[in-house]
Amino acid sequence: MFGLFKKNPIKALEKQHKNLMEEAMALQRSGDLKAYATKIAEAEKVMDKIVAANNK
Repeated sequence: MFGLFKKNPIKALEKQHKNLMEEAMALQRSGDLKAYATKIAEAEKVMDKIVAANNK
């Protein structure tokens, strides 16, 4: 009951990962491959956090 209004941190990370991947796709399509690589690296870090949280 006390965790009723507590947000799931994994869902927040998944949403952040999805947004980063969408931004990366837009950057790739616009031709800015350097910024694309940066966004993909950020998305990978977020995915590592998701995997670590799921393994706990």
